[in-house]
Amino acid sequence: MINKNFFFKNNIPPRNIKDNSINSLSKKFDKIFLEIKADIKNSNKTLNVLNKDYKFNFKIKTLKNFKKFKTIAIIGMGGSILGAEAIYNIFKNKINKNFYFFNDLDEEKIENLKKTKNLKKVLFIIISKSGSTIETLANTFSLNILKKNSKNIILISEKNDNLLFSLSKKLNLFYVEHKKYIGGRYSVLSEVGMLPAYLMGINIFKIRSKILECLKEKNKNFLKNSTIKIASLMNSKKINNLVFLNYYPELEKFLFWAQQLIAESLGKKNKGLLPVISNVPKDHHSLLQLYLDGPKDKLYNIFYYKKHSKEKVIISDNLKIKSFLKEKKISYIKNAQKEALKKALHKNKIPFRDFKIKNINEEVLGSLFSYFIIETIILGKLLEINPFDQEAVEQVKVYTKKLLT
Repeated sequence: MINKNFFFKNNIPPRNIKDNSINSLSKKFDKIFLEIKADIKNSNKTLNVLNKDYKFNFKIKTLKNFKKFKTIAIIGMGGSILGAEAIYNIFKNKINKNFYFFNDLDEEKIENLKKTKNLKKVLFIIISKSGSTIETLANTFSLNILKKNSKNIILISEKNDNLLFSLSKKLNLFYVEHKKYIGGRYSVLSEVGMLPAYLMGINIFKIRSKILECLKEKNKNFLKNSTIKIASLMNSKKINNLVFLNYYPELEKFLFWAQQLIAESLGKKNKGLLPVISNVPKDHHSLLQLYLDGPKDKLYNIFYYKKHSKEKVIISDNLKIKSFLKEKKISYIKNAQKEALKKALHKNKIPFRDFKIKNINEEVLGSLFSYFIIETIILGKLLEINPFDQEAVEQVKVYTKKLLT
């Protein structure tokens, strides 16, 4: 899959892949691909979020009063917050606002915000699809920010009998409806991710402008090749782990978003891949031995941004030493380490995929979000599992509520 901004390549050897499996999965893919395109046009399907005519449940002009806030806190869990955090982490150097992400139960973070900020001058965006997520409610009530007619609160939830929606009416708070047919982990390109992105100053229409690139004929082959080979590897039960080797620190939060997407969508019926984020080259010195010479049960996704940094190794002549590092740019060294690892993986016949980003912008990030959404859904269908539910998670939620009542 190639365009001027990125380059994706498969390096998955035929080991563990049977020809009859490939043929069968190929036929299934062609059918699923047509279903995917139809679902994008269907306003009652999750994938409608990728439709070019998708309508937000907010109007830009209604958000203008919130743009004055220089400090914004987003409260949510999982898909309600991971996408916005990924967008912020990519573009934080050009965002001139302070953002806080409450994505866990962290007492110290709550106390720190109370001590250091005037909460009346902080915009709080509270997101929960169900309107009853325990951690989201706990953080919100701990901050004690819900007041009648507050002008620094935005609530996003489904419009039904849930606590957040009820509070929006009772306290007359700004409310945006979370569409029922869009699951949390697929919601980054909906109101859930785009509203916070707009308030970051990001062009949300550019983010959505190239989100169907992977379905175009020139890119379809990569999508087909990837999903068929990965599904075959998963069916073989010899590949159980998906390791994201990340050479681009700003992409880390995006990979945490992808981690949830993949784990919750595909971890069913005794199937699935354990997605792990591995920051490299740091992990070359802690995990590389295992990666290359440990169990051959892993597929690797290598992410790299072709960045030409100004920083380089400076060795003064006064030191009177010779080193091959002298005058080498940091980005050049990192790229050499990445290429060396690829050679080692190839030599050892370890499956990996190469994701090289040549230019990072709104369109590229939107394309990355949509590619992994579509690939994950196709994988689920190829594996004959439902990529949209999460029954095991709901079981723990029920147990937790019983223990707290």
